[in-house]
Amino acid sequence: MGLLIFELPRQGTEFRTVSAPWQRGSNENTNGLLRQFFPKGTDLSGLSQTALNDVARLMNDRPRKTLGWNTPAEAMAEELAAIRSTVALET
Repeated sequence: MGLLIFELPRQGTEFRTVSAPWQRGSNENTNGLLRQFFPKGTDLSGLSQTALNDVARLMNDRPRKTLGWNTPAEAMAEELAAIRSTVALET
C-alpha cells in the first residue's frame, strides 16, 4: 500500500493512501464529471484536440464546492497570484 504525500501552498500537507479512492473525493468527483463527456472505455485517440480543449474549458469553468464555489480556473489564478506575491523579483 503506497502513501502519497504532497503540500499545497496555502492548504497544508496532505496524506493519502494510494489504494483508497474514497480519500481522494474531489479527484473521484472530477472523474465522474469527465464520464459525462467520455463514457468509460472511450478511445480518446479518435477525438480532436479542439474537442478535448472544449471539454477542458467546460470543466475548468464549472464551480466546485471544494473550491468555495470558485471555478478551478479562478482557484488556479488565486494560487498563482499568491506564489507571485511571495517570489522575490530581481532588479
